[in-house]
Amino acid sequence: MDTITEARQHWEAAGWVDAAPGMAAVTSVMRAQQIYQAQVDEVLKPFGLTFSRYELLMLLMFSSRGSLPLKKASLRLQVHPTSVTNAVDRLALAELVERLPHPTDGRGTLVSITDDGRRLALKATEALNAEVFTSPGLSPGGVEALVSVLEDLRRSVGDL
Repeated sequence: MDTITEARQHWEAAGWVDAAPGMAAVTSVMRAQQIYQAQVDEVLKPFGLTFSRYELLMLLMFSSRGSLPLKKASLRLQVHPTSVTNAVDRLALAELVERLPHPTDGRGTLVSITDDGRRLALKATEALNAEVFTSPGLSPGGVEALVSVLEDLRRSVGDL
């Protein structure tokens, strides 16, 4: 038996009928996140990357200059500035990014991807594409439906 279906039945039996579908939806999304996180972690582990560090490398790769102010990186990744600083610290230690003084803001700092960072990000992307992203466990139509449903969710809470 599916544990989420079983939990939903318990919710309904307890009289929480109106909340049961939402509980099942939230719990299903949380479980799906755990499944995807484990897959991504497994693929990134040989590269010495976490998903947050990988995301930062890719953000820098796709930026027009290969660098961004720390504050802008934080906003684009939708994470607390402390999290970006932590990721930058780890990536800088591995010489995958470097900190540079901001050219127009004397108080600001840019984070810039290095050539080694670009090479590693591309290799990690090839592995993620092959092992996770091209086969996420759903039909192509299911993938598009999931993206659409999650976009609706994100829009409803002001994430878009």
